[in-house]
Amino acid sequence: MLGFDMMNNGDELPKSANLLIVYGTYQWLYAIDMMLPISLVFAFIATVVGLVRSNALTSYYALGYSRFKVLFPVFFTTIIVLILYIAAHATSFARAHEYAENLRASSTVLVSTDNLFFTHEGSYIYFGTLNPLTQHAFQIRIFTFKEGQLVETIQAKEAYYSGHYWIMSDAVVIRPPTRLDLNARGVVTVRGHDIRVLKDFRPKILDQIVEGKVNYTIIDALDALALLNGQNIDLSKVKSSLYRNFASPWFALMMIIMIYSHVPIASRFTNLSLYSFGAILLTLIVWGVLFMLGELANNGTLSPIFGIIVPIVVLGSISFVYLSQFWIKSRINLLQKKRV
Repeated sequence: MLGFDMMNNGDELPKSANLLIVYGTYQWLYAIDMMLPISLVFAFIATVVGLVRSNALTSYYALGYSRFKVLFPVFFTTIIVLILYIAAHATSFARAHEYAENLRASSTVLVSTDNLFFTHEGSYIYFGTLNPLTQHAFQIRIFTFKEGQLVETIQAKEAYYSGHYWIMSDAVVIRPPTRLDLNARGVVTVRGHDIRVLKDFRPKILDQIVEGKVNYTIIDALDALALLNGQNIDLSKVKSSLYRNFASPWFALMMIIMIYSHVPIASRFTNLSLYSFGAILLTLIVWGVLFMLGELANNGTLSPIFGIIVPIVVLGSISFVYLSQFWIKSRINLLQKKRV
């Protein structure tokens, strides 16, 4: 994947050797993110075909090993690898592709975002420019409404994020009159210093939510859900990212169980080339369908529940049936040995 990307985008890559190495590293991490689960399935197919061709699998069965015991080392190793893979998405590993795209477009890891406009807790907020790297924003406007009436406007040339708040060091607070009356007080303008707004609205969350990005880390996604729940903001992309990080990788374990359930005992009874071809083809089809449904969920075409969770639950149910059969047969064989 990295080689093809380098050849395809060679003219757009950074000219600096250091940035080129950083770009290659991020694209390599993105390739791992894309291919690790399906690579585990391919590795299992190669392993089990090798065991069958060398008659090692038949020998294990002849020595009294059940199908469950033969599968257990692969089963345990796959779980450990997938847990580490999911844990990596709590770090910036999940944003490797975004960083690589930023380097290719502007030779910087994080780029400034312009003209952000969003709502939060009944207020309308505008950021002229947001720099997630320095955690600074410029040209801020906050319009606060109560019962449909404008009650306050805060303007500042600059703000920075510190201590869970956006701090506007030099702001102008404008309060319109509460009622239109000749005797009422007019517009009130006050200069404010170190005004704190938007609690826990971290620059990364702000940039990703407003820009509609989908490559959230697990921590960012959880923070976004906790912060924006009930704020009348569409969080389908956040949920889709979270579900894909937690649920989608487990399809590898489920495919391993289903492929193993149809593995031949010996090479003389079946065509191993046909078996391996069918297993690889089935894996690619399932992976492709899951990837397509995940992209539809990211784009809002499908609900994240139906696009990500439901297919994984279906695969999990099928694999659980096969795994239960392995376990039941192993227990029956164990009881028979004890009787003997």
